[in-house]
Amino acid sequence: MSTHAAAPLPRWLGIVLMMAITATFASNHVSARFAFEHGANVVTAVAFRSAGTALIVFCLLKMLGVPFRLAPELRGKALLIGLVLSVQSFCLYSAVARIPVALALLAFNTCPLMLTLITWGAGVEAPPKRALWAMPVALAGLALALDVSGAAGSGHVDLSKRWVEIGAGVGFALAAALSFAVVLFLSNRWLRSVDGRVRSVLTMAVVAVVTIAAGAATTGFALPRDGAGWTGLVLLTLFYGTAITSLFVILPRLGAVSNSALLNFEPIAALVLGYLVLNQSVAPLQIVGALIVVGAIVSLGLAKR
Repeated sequence: MSTHAAAPLPRWLGIVLMMAITATFASNHVSARFAFEHGANVVTAVAFRSAGTALIVFCLLKMLGVPFRLAPELRGKALLIGLVLSVQSFCLYSAVARIPVALALLAFNTCPLMLTLITWGAGVEAPPKRALWAMPVALAGLALALDVSGAAGSGHVDLSKRWVEIGAGVGFALAAALSFAVVLFLSNRWLRSVDGRVRSVLTMAVVAVVTIAAGAATTGFALPRDGAGWTGLVLLTLFYGTAITSLFVILPRLGAVSNSALLNFEPIAALVLGYLVLNQSVAPLQIVGALIVVGAIVSLGLAKR
């Protein structure tokens, strides 16, 4: 067997593949919203996605002969990370169920900003100088994209009514971003020595077990009421499993391609897919805000390289 690593992909091909993977991640969330509109609930969607993804990736890694060993002193830490990831999964799908998919993902994509602040607060790493302007610019763009003032709509908008419309969804999306930032921070500190693929399977399995147990204990499951809902539920699992598996295969061969920057394409892909599949549209001013957020976060990510 050859010991040589796979040759890096051409830059143009790496960019195309990463954008395709990002669009597949966005398709997972669009499918989730479709399932919600046809009777499924958040607990059911998280359970299906987590269990399905854990099974898909586990089978892939078994085929590749990747060992599943975790040191005893790391098991409790991995469990804690899985529990926090369960919160993130529930919150993000709760956001997708309440507000347009693109806006939910846009608010969730503030995760890098939160991770920067957590890392700084823990005394691990000071934020790059670029963060001093990237963070407020991203927040201003987010406010514009979410249309918190109602300025993007036609006519006068009652601000309190507008916040009632989007407040819960935005709150869930930001809670998901914070939870995922904590997951990334703890994983980097505690599980850095663990194969990222194994780490993903273990944490996703914890999410599945926690979600299924919670649903069973509270009768919290709600299955789709028709074939269209079941299609959405199956597709969200297949899209997420395909995206995460493809990411494992592609990342080692990306070479100089900035994968962290390209992953921020997801809200833009969701904007297009949400319009085509769900008939969700946003005003031009909100699109400008979305581009500002993505640009600021990409800039912050590139500053860390």
